[in-house]
Amino acid sequence: MYQQMIFVNLATDDVEASKKFFTELGYTINPQFSGDDCACVVISDTIITMLLSKQRYADFTKKEIADSTKTSEVLICLSAESREKVDELVNKAVAAGGTANDDVQDQGYMYGRSFDDLDGHSWEVVWMDPAAVQG
Repeated sequence: MYQQMIFVNLATDDVEASKKFFTELGYTINPQFSGDDCACVVISDTIITMLLSKQRYADFTKKEIADSTKTSEVLICLSAESREKVDELVNKAVAAGGTANDDVQDQGYMYGRSFDDLDGHSWEVVWMDPAAVQG
């Protein structure tokens, strides 16, 4: 069966620093699709983040590239298998140089936190009780 994938393309000021940041979160870099101006971060079998230098990113758009430290261009949300895994990933992001956002979302059946990466891109991490999801 076909599994649709998502490729999240993000502009970065420093490809090497961003590679280090995401590997410290536990993700891997696919060298086949990485180079001096880009890094292919494997988040899961179906989720890939392409970290592109701003010059390389500009090859794909005619629009102005957002300064993600000042404006919100996207909210990326990843699921986690438990509340503890939510906290673990956000804590790793902070230890690697990211910034935790103080808004903890706890509705009992759903728990989430968020962080900004080195370039200011916002990442949410959410756990949802499987019983609540199934309904």
